[in-house]
Amino acid sequence: MSKHVRMSDEIAKELGKTINKSKRYMCTDEEAERAYALKGSVSKTTKSREKQVTEKEFVLSAWNDEGYMMDIDQYCSHYQLPRADVKEYKLVSHTGTPYYNIRFKEVAESEVMNFDLEEIVKKHINPVDVDSVYVPIIKDENDFDTLTYTDVHIGMDTNPDNKAMYSEKWDRVHALASCDIMIKETINNQKSSTLIIDELGDFLDGYNQQTTRGGHALPQNMSNEEAFDTALEFKMRLIDGLAPYYTSIMINNICNDNHAGSFGYFVNKAFKDICSVKYPEVEVNNYNKFINHYYMDNTCFVITHGKDDTSLKFGFKPHLDTKGIEKIDQYLKQNDVYKHASKIVFKKGDSHQALFDMCSTDDFFYFNYPALSPSSMWVQNNFKKGRRGFVLESFKDSDIHELKPIFI
Repeated sequence: MSKHVRMSDEIAKELGKTINKSKRYMCTDEEAERAYALKGSVSKTTKSREKQVTEKEFVLSAWNDEGYMMDIDQYCSHYQLPRADVKEYKLVSHTGTPYYNIRFKEVAESEVMNFDLEEIVKKHINPVDVDSVYVPIIKDENDFDTLTYTDVHIGMDTNPDNKAMYSEKWDRVHALASCDIMIKETINNQKSSTLIIDELGDFLDGYNQQTTRGGHALPQNMSNEEAFDTALEFKMRLIDGLAPYYTSIMINNICNDNHAGSFGYFVNKAFKDICSVKYPEVEVNNYNKFINHYYMDNTCFVITHGKDDTSLKFGFKPHLDTKGIEKIDQYLKQNDVYKHASKIVFKKGDSHQALFDMCSTDDFFYFNYPALSPSSMWVQNNFKKGRRGFVLESFKDSDIHELKPIFI
């Protein structure tokens, strides 16, 4: 029995056919099976077809040289891809050539695992002198205080090659000095024995001089190890300085952002492990989702960095727009926040601006918090020097809300 089979010139030659423009040939059943088998290989007989695909989208074919489909392990071995760094994969063939669509772990995620976290944790666990613990005496105490800081960008070089318009040092010494100012101002403005600390992301500037998404080079003044040590020292310095003054502390860390990503998560994970031993009464929450929320009495705080670690090039804007209102409203409805909170405060970083909007919508406050770090050279050259700092707030009876930005 014979049938028409469409095939490339190379396959037709292999079968001894006379080349024609229609590329359709009368074949016996045996010839047709041979043609189909040759179509499935990635030998010389299919290079013309793959060249056409390559012109549109370069892919690494999942067919091996013998014409068999490779599994993910064979695929990575064949193309010398780091199998251990593969986070997700899916076999697709919408280009006409089957290949694996691979999502790798963030650039920091695999390498930071090699840090000796156990030794780092031990270094920061020191016994607390119980006799030196301060017991606060506060008249007319509020329900709780909050300290909010964001965009510390540890490791950022603000003056690469001495070309910055507004040179300002940002190294270990200056970052820890800013931490000390936060401690001092928080204690001086204390109005409650309960403290909430919200850190809204981009705590580290990046990893291997790039954002953890990769593909965005950054001028940095610390090695990865130096940045990790400084970041953890900053966190421990902050809690060591504040813990004696409060009977209850809750710390919320955003670990889904566009600069620190998994690198920031590992710092916060080490910090949480240390606190669980050194300060068991301190609650540390590390949030890996883009948007998160928690309740204090009848107030709900919705916290985010403003951009995520994967998909958002343009996140929440400093000025609330219709798209932002809709996105936040959907989140609040999905999580039944409207039913359980009389006040909702949406808190974000990323914009490096202090903007506190209580009027654009009647449903929630929209707060942008200033960066603790100085402006990068890129921001200086494209915008202005800007102001850096942190914000102290105090709440009472879900109605009284005192807000005090501290600029450094």
